[in-house]
Amino acid sequence: MSKLYLVPTPIGNLEDMTFRAIKILKEVDLILAEDTRTSGKLLKHFEITTHMQSHHMHNEHKTIDSIIRKLQSGEKIALISDAGTPAISDPGFLLTRACVEQGIDVECLPGATAFVPALVNSGLPNDKFVFEGFLPVKKGRQTRLKLLAEETRTMIFYESPHKLIKTLGNFVEYFGADRPVSVSRELSKLHEETIRGTAEEVLQHFENKPPKGEIVIIVGGKK
Repeated sequence: MSKLYLVPTPIGNLEDMTFRAIKILKEVDLILAEDTRTSGKLLKHFEITTHMQSHHMHNEHKTIDSIIRKLQSGEKIALISDAGTPAISDPGFLLTRACVEQGIDVECLPGATAFVPALVNSGLPNDKFVFEGFLPVKKGRQTRLKLLAEETRTMIFYESPHKLIKTLGNFVEYFGADRPVSVSRELSKLHEETIRGTAEEVLQHFENKPPKGEIVIIVGGKK
């Protein structure tokens, strides 16, 4: 019976791959990968020989119809991203929606997602939170920040290392210098670290020590 599997992959430490994820990737007819070179290393490590096909943000609009036809013909297909859970700031939503519309079974396996450990170890309230992903780079950024300045729930952001200083500076400007912030980087990897403090303190830290690696920012909501 055809099915689309959304399979999380480790965000850093390969030991975070689940037994079930390995089993599914070995059993499906095709693996859709965000970057076949990156995923090729993962599959080789776990001795997975299933054929891969590229599926990323630049081609997903063009390939969805052909993937749906494969599923309708009875194939089982797995979707993986470079790291973490597909569709969380990665390709996956469009294909999942198309499958739902066509009545094709979709199953998402539990597994690694960067924002969960970052949120939990931030020390900030996690009973209610909002996931913002990446802020707009230019258009709409100021409008979004003004809106989020009034958000009372804990906020979660993804950011690249070369834009972190700018984003923290925006938080100081729009949220206030005393707003609590936690920055986690290189989660599950050898040099994992979490820096906590006010927006101003965390900004000063990374101005003195330029960041590297994948970054998750947790920001306390407005009091």
